[in-house]
Amino acid sequence: MADRVWAQSGDDDARAIMHDKRNLLEALVPTFTARQDGQPMRPIRQFGGIDQKSAESQCGHDVGTGVHGAVGWGGGMTETPQILLAHHLKALKLPTFLREYDKVARLCAAEGVDHPRHLMRLAEMEMIDRERRMVDRRIKAAKFPTVKSLDSFDFLALPSLNKMLVLELARSDYVERRENIIALGNSGTGKSHIALGLGLAACQKGLSAGFITASALVHELLEARDEKRLLRLQRQFAGYKLLIIDELGYVPLSPTGAELLFEVFSQRYERGSTLVTSNLPFDEWTSVFGSERLTGALLDRLTHHVHILEMNGDSYRLAHSKRRSRRNRADDPTDAAPQE
Repeated sequence: MADRVWAQSGDDDARAIMHDKRNLLEALVPTFTARQDGQPMRPIRQFGGIDQKSAESQCGHDVGTGVHGAVGWGGGMTETPQILLAHHLKALKLPTFLREYDKVARLCAAEGVDHPRHLMRLAEMEMIDRERRMVDRRIKAAKFPTVKSLDSFDFLALPSLNKMLVLELARSDYVERRENIIALGNSGTGKSHIALGLGLAACQKGLSAGFITASALVHELLEARDEKRLLRLQRQFAGYKLLIIDELGYVPLSPTGAELLFEVFSQRYERGSTLVTSNLPFDEWTSVFGSERLTGALLDRLTHHVHILEMNGDSYRLAHSKRRSRRNRADDPTDAAPQE
C-alpha cells in the first residue's frame, strides 16, 4: 500500500513539473495553425521552425539546463536556447547584452578568455550603452533648441569672459550646491551658447535640466493659469536640478506675467540651480518687471548664491557676418579692378 502511495505521489510530482515546463514553453513565440477538420484555428508554439514537442525534446524536458548549458567556447547555441535567452534578456531589459553576447562569446573563445572576464565585458558594454541612452533622454527632456558644447565656443573672441570659471562650472558642482549663474552682456556675445554648453554638461553628469526663454516661460505660466493647471506646471519647473531661463530682458513683462515669473524663482530658491541670461545690467531689470519692489526681491534670491559671467563685447554674429561679406566680395569677379 505504501509503495502504491509513493508511486502515485511521484507521478503527481512529475506531472506537475512537466506542466510547469509546458507553461513556460507556451509563453514564448505563439503561432497558429488551421485544423484539418474545419474547426477554428488553434495556437501552437514554435521555436525557430520546431513545434512544442520537438522543443521539449531538444531541451531534454529541462528548460533551465538548456539555457545555462547552451553556450560552449568552441561552438554556438542551439536554436531553442537562443530564443529562451533572448526572452530572458528582453525581460531583464538588457538590450546591449542581447545584441552583443554571441559576438563577444566568439571573440572570447578565440582569445581564450575565461567566463568571468567574458561576463565582465558584456556588463561593461551594457553599462556604457545604458548611460549613453540615459544622457540622450535627459538631453531630449531638457528641450534644448540646439545641442552645443563648450568645446565649440570661441573664448578668444570674448576676452571679458572668465574662461577658467566657465570650465569650472562645466563640472556641474554648482548644481549640487544649488547655486545660480547669471550671464550678462550685449546681444550676440554667446550667452545662449554658454548656457546650452553648461546645460549639456549637467545632462552628461546625470542631472536633469530644462531650457526655456523668459517670454515663453511667462506665456506658458499665463496659459496654465487660465487652464487651471498652474500648480502642476510650477512643480515641473521647480523639479529641474538646473533650469535655464534665456533672454530675460528682451521683452517687457505684464504685471501678472512678472509675478508668475517671480514665483518660479522663489520656488527654486535654495532648492535648485537657475541659470539666467540677460542683455540688461541689474539696474535696468526694473524696466522688465515693472516694479522696484518685485525686482529687488527677485535679485535678492537670485544673487544670494551666484556666479556672474560678464559677457560684454562685440557681437559674434555681427563680426561673423562682416567676415563672410568681405570673403564674398573678394571672391566676386565683378568687384575686381578693371583691366587696362
